[in-house]
Amino acid sequence: MRILHVLRAPVGGLFRHVLDLASEQAARGHDVGILADSNAEDRLTAPKFAARAPALKLGILRVPMSRQPGIGDFKANQAVLAHTRAMKLDVLHGHGSKGGAYARLTARQLRKDGQAIKAFYTPHGGSLNYQPGSLQSFVFLKIERILEKLSDGLIFESAYAARVYADRVGHGGAPQQVIPNGLQPADFEIQSLAPDARDFLFIGELRTIKGVDLLLAALAELKKDRPVTAAIVGAGPERQRLETLTAQLGLADAVKFSGALPARQAFGLGRIMVVPSLAESFPYVVLEAAAAQIPLISTNVGGIPEIVAETDTALIPAGHTAALAAAMREALDDPAAAQIKAQRLRANVKAKFTVVGMTSAILDFYATAHR
Repeated sequence: MRILHVLRAPVGGLFRHVLDLASEQAARGHDVGILADSNAEDRLTAPKFAARAPALKLGILRVPMSRQPGIGDFKANQAVLAHTRAMKLDVLHGHGSKGGAYARLTARQLRKDGQAIKAFYTPHGGSLNYQPGSLQSFVFLKIERILEKLSDGLIFESAYAARVYADRVGHGGAPQQVIPNGLQPADFEIQSLAPDARDFLFIGELRTIKGVDLLLAALAELKKDRPVTAAIVGAGPERQRLETLTAQLGLADAVKFSGALPARQAFGLGRIMVVPSLAESFPYVVLEAAAAQIPLISTNVGGIPEIVAETDTALIPAGHTAALAAAMREALDDPAAAQIKAQRLRANVKAKFTVVGMTSAILDFYATAHR
């Protein structure tokens, strides 16, 4: 098949998913390409694209895409259409709300041009993350209902995402399948700690929904009766505010902001992984930390319960600083028990979540799904 993946921002877990999927599809003999925003990126974007580019016969294309809806969407969709008209694609696979919109609108026009092409959509949270009842949620969910009519199939990375879509968007008749994200064999190598590794580690985008301010509040609580340290790895619009909050809480000497790093490199910076998110879909960082056998403290949001299912890794309520501090204190008090739980979680993840299995299921769905 000739497959083009469309996404907006080539950063974070969504980007990793697209790179892994596209690379494995290419390794199986398919002609694959990626089209993404030319503006949004972090310092890891270019090297990641460069590493995968030789295997992608349809290339890596970049066009300007705006984060917020507006006139820029018309220009971006026209650019996507111009790039794809001569590619004779079999599949356009959109990822995230913007990628999903451009892929399905472009596929509609290509069908009008006489091309036989299928359009698939994986939300990765996207418009489903907006607060229900808000104006933004109303508008975006209405758009989702319209675009589903142009979809040959919907792919959800978790049962949670499928449930949210059904509750908020409904079912417009497009075939649906839950296909969890997967990991590469290298992800299961156990990471050694750096000599100056800190007690706790956060990896992710620095924005409100990730709950870093709750982590800082929990650290301040723990610091009342013991020395405690943390590494915060990531970039985002909230970095300056979070650094200011760190100083206000008296944590400037205890917390280090490291900027964006590859997860494997970052894992050596802390002994215990903390995921204090207020909302998630099916976060790679949780899968990756579990695979690297790092003790995990995480909130009970999104698809995370599906990752820890059938293990004794407990989750805490989101937005609850006291519960977060208690879980962090427990892990510090009994590191051996935390490590045993991490071993069991790693074995569970290794049995269930692989790129090979994920890609096989998606390719089968491409071939069999039809309205």
